Amino acid sequence: MPPLLWSIWTCTTLSTLVIQPEGGEVAAYVARYGIPRGRVAKAVLVSAVPPIMLKTEAYPGGLPIEVFDGFRSALAANRAQFFRGVAAGPFYGFNREGADIKEAVIDNWWRQGMMGSAKAHYEGIKAFSETDQTADLKAITVPALVLHGDDDQIVLYKNAGVLQAEILPNATLKLYKGYPHGMLTVHADVINPDLLAFVRS
Repeated sequence: MPPLLWSIWTCTTLSTLVIQPEGGEVAAYVARYGIPRGRVAKAVLVSAVPPIMLKTEAYPGGLPIEVFDGFRSALAANRAQFFRGVAAGPFYGFNREGADIKEAVIDNWWRQGMMGSAKAHYEGIKAFSETDQTADLKAITVPALVLHGDDDQIVLYKNAGVLQAEILPNATLKLYKGYPHGMLTVHADVINPDLLAFVRS
């Protein structure tokens, strides 16, 4: 599923880009085109993937390739069930005890997934898990806000948000206790004011 991207206009030429999962493509755009051409004033990464999800020599805390092979197998075997299971389980934290399960949110995530290309989804697993975007993060020199839930079961915050804040030259990290990967949806009442405060600062 493509990342959610909002462009919040702050003046006639500059904008703040809000990058949400998977986020890598947008981080690459900001680093390679947005900043060099003076198009981006600020950036926000929300539950985003960079620098890399896969366990490598440079990032030993990443996930083993077998995890992503499992994603590929599940997607190929039953794409509809894969999207249903991810949304009803770890993506929004609905698999946690006492979770406020929102069936409409699950249905909407499933709908979005099923509208996409099966081949693109399959190939996308390699792209979001194996692409090292360390260089892109280093090139994002504008003020950056990194938001991540500490109960993100999809993109583990210590391998993503924490590292992003260390690599980005001008970053502020904010962690949300108990929040899941899909916190922009299920905790919009908290996240949206934080986004607006950063944009207006």
